[in-house]
Amino acid sequence: MRILILHSRYLSGSLSGENRVVEEEAQLLRGGGHHVELVCLSPDEHSAPALVTRSLLSLGSAAAIRDRVRSGGFEVVHCHNLYPTLGAGVLSAAAKAGAAVVLTLHSYRLVCIAATFFRDRAVCQDCLGRLPWPGVVHACYRGSRAQSLVLATSLALARARRAFDSVHRYLAVSAFVRAKHIEAGLPAERILIKPNVVGPQTRRAGPGLYFLVLSRLSAEKGIAELVRAWSEELGELRIAGDGPLRGEIERLAHGRGVRVLGPVAPEHIPALFSGARALFVPSRWFEGQPRVVLEAYAAGVPVVASRIGCLPDVIADGETGFTVAFGDDEGWRTAARAFADDHVAMRLGAAAYERWRTEYSPERGLELLEFAYREALAERDAQAERSCS
Repeated sequence: MRILILHSRYLSGSLSGENRVVEEEAQLLRGGGHHVELVCLSPDEHSAPALVTRSLLSLGSAAAIRDRVRSGGFEVVHCHNLYPTLGAGVLSAAAKAGAAVVLTLHSYRLVCIAATFFRDRAVCQDCLGRLPWPGVVHACYRGSRAQSLVLATSLALARARRAFDSVHRYLAVSAFVRAKHIEAGLPAERILIKPNVVGPQTRRAGPGLYFLVLSRLSAEKGIAELVRAWSEELGELRIAGDGPLRGEIERLAHGRGVRVLGPVAPEHIPALFSGARALFVPSRWFEGQPRVVLEAYAAGVPVVASRIGCLPDVIADGETGFTVAFGDDEGWRTAARAFADDHVAMRLGAAAYERWRTEYSPERGLELLEFAYREALAERDAQAERSCS
């Protein structure tokens, strides 16, 4: 197939899981014998006027993509993040040029301008199933009411113009993400589940030495609450990452058996997993499908995670790790104590690795992508037939 991939890159570069997914899926498809081209735009201006010309009006983007599809003979246009550099107008442009259009739902951006359903340190669903004007009031996009207004208006116009009708198949990264978008009004029959995948990792040898957190240090990640619940008798907890709460977490860590490593380069992450007894993911928001869980599985490391969002679907309780209710301090401590038994750590690690191999490996990812593209092409052709009859 001839496939054009579109993505508005996040400024965090390789630290963005979504940026990495886009690049790795392109490589995966090329390895499967497909012709793939990428259009990955990076926002270089953050002002409201720049957002107006790009995301609100899709100025230049739609025409450029239409011409690119036609001149390149692309059968499939696969979109990832649309905002702020592309806008929903590219969806209609690609469909009008004759391509089957696929859109991955990595987060909740189409139904929540913050993309997280998280505000003021708590889950917020005020915009679910309605136009996202509450997000403007609360300045949910980049902390700016002006930029929030532009993005909310862009989404409202896209819905009014039925731009999302041009999407032949949506790819939700988890069953939870799929369910939330159906609740918001997207057509269930067009949403497939296509989880992220990761390549092979250095597999852990033995039961591991320490517990690991690998995360942005921000309120929605729940790291500060985990540190408050931790004590030295549980073993060493290493925290890798950076963010606005780093200072607070470093203060809390003192005397608790917690070591804050700070930011870690991607090439050093495999070494962290190779010595980890378990990965902790104490999120307090609706995670879509955290890539770090899949990386842990690929390294044969079990996961202890909050019982929220997609995490209960990804972590098989008692099999590949444990799930704990957010705020249940004793539950987190109990899960950590379970790993004092080396046999438990090894058994759960082996099951985690098998889960990666069967569900989250590159081979499985390629199968699911090709299936989704065939479905999208069939939908495109069926629509063409209906319009001619």
